Amino acid sequence: MSGGVLLIVLFGAFLHASWNAIVKGSGDKFFGAASVTGAAGLIALFLVPFLPLPTAASWIYMLLSTITQTFYMSLVAAAYKSGDMSEAYPIMRGTPPLLVALVSGPLVGEIMGWQSWLGIVLICSGVLAMALDARRRNRGASSRTVLLALANAGFIASYTLIDGLGVCVSGEPLSYTLWLFLLNAVPLAGWALYREPSRFINYIRNRWRPALIGGVGTLGSYGLALWAMTMAPIAVVAALHETAILFGMLISALILKEKVGLPRFVAAGFIVAGAIALRLS
Repeated sequence: MSGGVLLIVLFGAFLHASWNAIVKGSGDKFFGAASVTGAAGLIALFLVPFLPLPTAASWIYMLLSTITQTFYMSLVAAAYKSGDMSEAYPIMRGTPPLLVALVSGPLVGEIMGWQSWLGIVLICSGVLAMALDARRRNRGASSRTVLLALANAGFIASYTLIDGLGVCVSGEPLSYTLWLFLLNAVPLAGWALYREPSRFINYIRNRWRPALIGGVGTLGSYGLALWAMTMAPIAVVAALHETAILFGMLISALILKEKVGLPRFVAAGFIVAGAIALRLS
């Protein structure tokens, strides 16, 4: 992986942590997730006319990804409603790379060197250690929060693989990404409008700025990751993207005013070591 690709993936990780913090800070977590997704879809709507269509072979991947990501965003909202971001986020982001690494080889024939495996293990260990520290400080995370986060990890691993394959056959990575976000906006924002139209419209009227920032963040984060997957192995990009937890820790401490102690800094050290191992692979 080149230095330029590494920096782009890290910037995408920062964007990812930022939009998650916006959803966590929302009064209604489902409306927060729906408004961020809707904003990303609206941005995509204005951009897709200027780009060529992805290849026909990639549309089945977009359909499967839309279904998977609808469950993903719903579980993000549910997990943040159930528990703290410091509990759910590390679990949701720490488990998928291991799942992706285990299946990407048989599915797409990627060969992982020992440095890549070391990096994946270190990053997974670091983010899961953060989750354990959150449970200790909160006298045990609720089983509902942990189960929701673990279930969501499966969906994250699924759409990572689906889109990693889809963007490779699309012929147009940027167009694929924008169409994907346009499609993703329909079920979640549509359900919010159907369920409570007046409340959701009023929510957007009052919080359109955070929603727009979150939309830019989620679109930029995932778009950069998909592009990187065309330049480096899927499992490596997926694992390096988990350094978002470092940015999430800073945002939690500085913006959300959460306490960040020594155990979390130690866990962050594992993540940094993992990123270095991936950089050298």
